Amino acid sequence: MGRYIIRRLIQAIPVLLGSTLLIFATVFVLPGDPIAALAGEKRADPTIVAILREQYHLNDPFFVQYWNYISGVFQGNFGRTFANVEVSEIMAGKFQVTLNLAMTALILEAIIGVGLGLWAALRRGKATDSAILASTLVLISIPTLVTGFVLQLILGVQLKQSFGIDFFPVAGISEGWRSYLVPGFVLAGTSIAYLTRLTRTSLVETLRADFVRTAVAKGMSRRRVVGRHALRNALIPMVTYLGADLGTLMGGAVITESIFNIPGIGQELFRSVYERQQPVVVGIVTILVLVYILANLIVDLLYAVLDPRIRYE
Repeated sequence: MGRYIIRRLIQAIPVLLGSTLLIFATVFVLPGDPIAALAGEKRADPTIVAILREQYHLNDPFFVQYWNYISGVFQGNFGRTFANVEVSEIMAGKFQVTLNLAMTALILEAIIGVGLGLWAALRRGKATDSAILASTLVLISIPTLVTGFVLQLILGVQLKQSFGIDFFPVAGISEGWRSYLVPGFVLAGTSIAYLTRLTRTSLVETLRADFVRTAVAKGMSRRRVVGRHALRNALIPMVTYLGADLGTLMGGAVITESIFNIPGIGQELFRSVYERQQPVVVGIVTILVLVYILANLIVDLLYAVLDPRIRYE
C-alpha cells in the first residue's frame, strides 16, 4: 500500500507540471501589461512600470518565469501579487470558505443523489422511477445561474415575507453552516442529477447479477440483499464520480459564489482574472489541481475497502 501511494504521488508530478504550465501559458499570452493595468484609467509612469516589471521578473522569458514559479511552489511559496501581498495569504481564508461550500455540496450530492438513485432502482419501471428520471433531466437542463436566482427569490424573499422567518440564508456566510446549504445545493444541482442516474443504472445492473440471485435463493431478506450485497458492489462507480467531482465543485464555485456573495476562491479567481493578477490566478488553479489529485488518490484507496478483492502491490 505504501509503495502504491508513493508511486501515485510521483505520477501526480507530471499532471501538476502540465496543468500549471498550461494555465501559466494562458495567462502569459493575455494582451496588455498587468503592471500598467494597476493604474486603472490613469496613464502609468513608464519609469515605475519598468521598475515593477523588473521587480516581478516580467521581462524574463516565459520558461524562466514558469521555472521561478514552479520551483517556489515546491517550496510552499506561491509568489506575490503585484500589490506585494503573499498569494498564500490571500488564498488561506478564501480557500477554507470554498472548501466548506464544496464539501456541503458533496454531502448533499451524496445523500440526495444516492438516495434518489436507490429509490428509483428499487422501483424500476414504476411511476416513481419515471418521475425521478424526469426530474433529473429538468435539473440538468436548468443553468446554475437560473437555479440560484430562483431559490434566492423563493427562500430569501417570498417565504420570508409570507412567514416572517428566515428559513435559509441566501447571501453571505454570516449564519455559519446554514449559509452554505442553499449555495451548496445550487452548486451540486447538476451533479445530483448525474449521480442519481448513475446510482440507478449501477444498482439495477448489480441486482441482475448472479450473486444477488443466489442470495435471494438462500432466503435472505430484500433489505439485507440490497444493503449488504448489491449496494456495496454498486458503490464503486459512485465513489469514483464523487471523488472526481470534488475538484469540479471547487472549480465551478465561481458562479455560485458570485450569486450568493460568498467570499471564496471562486470569487477571488474571477476578480483576479479581471484585474490581471497573474500570480493569484495561477496559484488558485495550482491549489485546485492539488485537491483534484488528492481526491482521486483517496478514491483509489477506498476501492480496497469497498471490494476486498482489490489489492495494491
